[in-house]
Amino acid sequence: MAGHSQFKNIMHRKGRQDKARSKLFSKLAREITTAAKLGLPDPTMNARLRAAILAARAENMPKDGIERAIKKSQGGDAENYEEIRYEGYGPGGVAVIVEVLTDNRNRTAGDVRATFSKNGGNLAETGAVSFMFDHVGMVEYEGAKASTDQMFEAAIEAGAEDVVSTEGGHEIYTASDSLRDVAKALEAKFGDPRKAALVWRPKNTVAVDDDKGEQLLGLLETLNEHDDVQNVYANFEVSDAVVAKLSA
Repeated sequence: MAGHSQFKNIMHRKGRQDKARSKLFSKLAREITTAAKLGLPDPTMNARLRAAILAARAENMPKDGIERAIKKSQGGDAENYEEIRYEGYGPGGVAVIVEVLTDNRNRTAGDVRATFSKNGGNLAETGAVSFMFDHVGMVEYEGAKASTDQMFEAAIEAGAEDVVSTEGGHEIYTASDSLRDVAKALEAKFGDPRKAALVWRPKNTVAVDDDKGEQLLGLLETLNEHDDVQNVYANFEVSDAVVAKLSA
């Protein structure tokens, strides 16, 4: 299983969303406000905003919270968030990409650098590891929405490039410029997806031993819990034993 999906599944099993619901909603609201401010406040005319709203709905964010975040983008008091990508290496030489939305570049850079250092990694220059990933579109559905064969056939017909179906659901991958069209075609058949966004998909994964695996997942979790961090990606695989231990 690719590192991003594996880490995501561990966090779901640990109930991260329930324990940090307020922080999660704050991050979702920040993305909604930014998307609406950079484009139109209408999700039918703004693909990024629609994706942000879908992500918020998937996490059961209240409707009034979503609407408030959109309205905030149109007011003069809306914060100006800067989009920054950090790249580095985690324990075991694993490549890590961190996407943030911040209103204080210096603060966030210091925090991210310190998190890498304290957890056996090191921050690198932008571009140092991104070549190990493909920047692609991903549409994600719950497993109950369709069988593996049904989702595969519908996705390929819609123009997708790859489909990965696991017990956690279906992940449909497409070229970045085809994301909107593929998502619309799948929505017509299966309804709203759990997620539709541009992601960093590792070209290859690095196997990490159990000790390094625990340290690596600690790094990723600490990064993910930072208020400014929106997404974390890594190209790793750890053993089922580590997954079971950290999911407990």
